[in-house]
This record gives sequence, C-alpha cells and structure tokens, in this order.
Amino acid sequence: MARYQIPPDPRDPKNDPPEKRPRRLRQDSQEPIPWRWLGLGLVVTVISIALSLMLVNSLLTRPPLEAAPIEPTLIILTAPPSPVPSPTSPLPTPSPIPTFTPIPTPDTAVAPPEITVGFYALVANTDGFGINLRGGPSTSNAQITVVNEGTLVLVIGGPELDEANDRLWWQLQLEDGTEGWSVGEFLLPAAGP
Repeated sequence: MARYQIPPDPRDPKNDPPEKRPRRLRQDSQEPIPWRWLGLGLVVTVISIALSLMLVNSLLTRPPLEAAPIEPTLIILTAPPSPVPSPTSPLPTPSPIPTFTPIPTPDTAVAPPEITVGFYALVANTDGFGINLRGGPSTSNAQITVVNEGTLVLVIGGPELDEANDRLWWQLQLEDGTEGWSVGEFLLPAAGP
C-alpha cells in the first residue's frame, strides 16, 4: 500500500530544481561535414554502377540461341478437270422491258365533294377576317400568317383532330410556298386554278 507524502513547498528555495549545465558552444556556426556518410554513399553508388554494367554486359554478350534450319513446305495444288464449255449463242437473250405505269394525277379542275389532300380549298365564312395559318394543328402553335378570305390554298396534309377544342385541322400551302395548319370549318372545297 502506498504511503501518503506531503508535497514539497514550492516557495522553499531548497526545493528549486538544479540548474542545467550550459550547452557547449562551438566557435563557428557551421555543422561539420559528415565525411564518413559521404564516403559510404560514394562507395555504394560505385558498386551499384559496376554491378549494373556487369549485368548489362553479360546479357549483351550472350550467344544467340541455336535454331534448326527451316525447310520450306511445298504445296501442290491439283484442280479438278475443267468441264467442257457448252456452245453459246452469239446473241444475248433479250430480257423483257418493264412497263411503266404512271401514277394518275388528280384532276383539280373539278372540286371534290369535301376537303381532300391534293386538291384546293377556298377560305370562306370568316366575315372578312381571314384565317390564321399556324405552325401545327392547334391554337397553341405559333401563328405564321393571316390568309385573307377568298384565297385559294392547296391542301397538302390532314386532317388532324385537336382534342382540346374538338376541331379538324388541315395542312395548307399558299401560292408563295408558305405552309401551315388551319381549322377546316373555314375551308370550302374548290376547283384548282
């Protein structure tokens, strides 16, 4: 069991720690050169270089491996006898000429009973305001231009149903080549120009 001891009084001069000896000061501030370590490093370096050179020299002076001479292999091709050619006629056999069936073009001089792709339509029943030609089959698409009432347009696509407004839209082409979509309720079938 440990015994309790009274700690020394820090105010008592007898209990001061002994003074340390001052360190010996050198006359110059430079550290001495470690000749022993430099010499040892130099010896290790020289030995490493010598061993490396010996290894490389032994690998380079090794005689090449003996190889047996290679004799060429002869391959003799034998083809079956060619058949006797049959006599051919001096004139080639004529091949039949395909017949061209033209696709009938619709007669746009007569107006169809209803709006039809490939026929013309007339802008009508707008009270003089005309119709908006839009970029797609919906009122949410951008307006391209206004087509005046009485203008003849070519129907090139459709019909597309706009389910939001329950309207049929047709793709139209104007005389100047502008294309867009318009509502079918303002179009009447018409004869072409």
